[in-house]
Amino acid sequence: MNIYQTWTEIVRQHAESVLSKLSTDVDKKIVDRVMVEPPRDSMHGHLATNAAMVLAKSVGMSPRDFADKLVPYFYEESYVSGVEVAGPGFINICLSSDFWNQQVKTVLCAQENYASTALGAGKLVNIEYVSCNPTGPMHIGHARGAIVGDVLANIYEAVGYTVTREFYINDAGQQIKALGESLYKQYRELCGIPYEKDVAYPGDYLIAAAKDIFDADNNKWADVTEDMWLPEFSVRAVRAMMVLIRQDLKKLGICHRIFSSEKALVEQGKVQKAIKTLDGMGLLYRGILPQPKGHADDDWEPREQLLFKSTAFGDDTDRPLMKSDGTYTYFTSDIAYHQDKYARGHHILIDILGADHGGYVTRIKSAVKAITGGNAQCHVLLCQMVKFIKDGTALKMSKRAGTFVTVDDVLAEVPKDVVRFMMLTRKNDAPLDFDFTKVVEQSKENPVFYVQYAHARMCSIFRHAQELFGDLEKGLIAGDVSMSEDEQDVIRFVCQWPQVLQASATANEPHRIAYYLYELASQFHALWNKGKDYEHLRFIHPTSKEKTLERLQVVRVVQVVLAQGLGVLGIIPVEEMR
Repeated sequence: MNIYQTWTEIVRQHAESVLSKLSTDVDKKIVDRVMVEPPRDSMHGHLATNAAMVLAKSVGMSPRDFADKLVPYFYEESYVSGVEVAGPGFINICLSSDFWNQQVKTVLCAQENYASTALGAGKLVNIEYVSCNPTGPMHIGHARGAIVGDVLANIYEAVGYTVTREFYINDAGQQIKALGESLYKQYRELCGIPYEKDVAYPGDYLIAAAKDIFDADNNKWADVTEDMWLPEFSVRAVRAMMVLIRQDLKKLGICHRIFSSEKALVEQGKVQKAIKTLDGMGLLYRGILPQPKGHADDDWEPREQLLFKSTAFGDDTDRPLMKSDGTYTYFTSDIAYHQDKYARGHHILIDILGADHGGYVTRIKSAVKAITGGNAQCHVLLCQMVKFIKDGTALKMSKRAGTFVTVDDVLAEVPKDVVRFMMLTRKNDAPLDFDFTKVVEQSKENPVFYVQYAHARMCSIFRHAQELFGDLEKGLIAGDVSMSEDEQDVIRFVCQWPQVLQASATANEPHRIAYYLYELASQFHALWNKGKDYEHLRFIHPTSKEKTLERLQVVRVVQVVLAQGLGVLGIIPVEEMR
């Protein structure tokens, strides 16, 4: 149903015909670079191909001369109404009204299956997202990565991949010890014994967990030694925080299939296994790294360490795997974790990380390339910070200070669907402002409202039409299609949906869906407004069921795609605006 994919194959076939007549010594693989896409300017036609630009050099011709050889082949296609060679050799193709009428029928018959594809052929994809440290409930700053990952998983599933949605629990290391100490302080105070040291996490969110322990165990842990209470309280603290995090994820409409534990990786010997694998490949050595320039690296020490030859795989420096005290670096556990994901059958690994992990991207890609023998693809998406603004003031967030905006705080003011959409109104690696005032405005400047309003308008149109003429569903599919040029413009944009969906997966860019839906809603609202001035564009003709059906075919097609797109974003299309 992706017309651009279909026409890409048509153009490639014709291009091969031209090449075979011009030369017998051409690498046919170059034809795979030929693409058909929507033209940037709709005035230039309906399809645009780079065929002449890509292939001309291989036969010693200019692109325009090659294009002249190729153009006559396009007129052999029944739906082609015009072809033009533009600029240095781009070829623009116009398609007949019959072709676009047929696309309306295609969408009406397919309904929610429109844009479905087996592109992924069931291949396993592992998408790890959120994975915030379990040192407190989620603050709303984590929501962007959570939503980007969740929507990307939806996109991959929509184009035929089998997706594992995974949360990696960083439940080992010094931060977890600090969290255990903080919980122990709250517990000691309930026992009537003030804790002497300052603690890393003074937030009130640990009070309930401490009370649960006190209610169950009374003073059992009050006077035991640290080697007894610290492991116990660290585990209980993580368990309590993960309950809060899971609740927050559920409120955002996010559900992970797997929760993997760093602590479990270590205890199961998988970290040792990863080290053994790399050592067996000759990729480990002992040495002293120079101090990093320009940025801090928590894993750097001015002494001999066990090092991984990550520079052999594109990294800018080799990386330490073990600290001088014998403990593993965070990076070591991450290598083991990615090896484990690969061992579970995932050859496409996608990590959604926070902006503060920018220096981590190259090293993790190098590690995956090494540990899988180059057999796994590793993509890392960084989510830049979100600035939350209320009444003109930016809100600050810090778990360690115990003062931050929680998911509950935000959802008390705006619905989850608004949060989900707004997090996709910028590319993930661009900063985002979330203004509580603007996201509740009912205007074109509020993209969530504008898209939902379009869907609600369409629902209203069908309710009105049904009151006049009864059930129209069979008539929509059975009737002939007749569209004005304005309506054809909308349908041509509708037909870009399968291409947008597939491109979003290929490029790992879920924001493309939100952009597309906003533009589709804009085109529908424009058609609605024109109907006020031009009778032939009115959606409902009270005295003619036939004319009404003709107009409502286009409305239904837009409604189908808008609802499907919102579904990919994990958003429920509204039927009425209040």
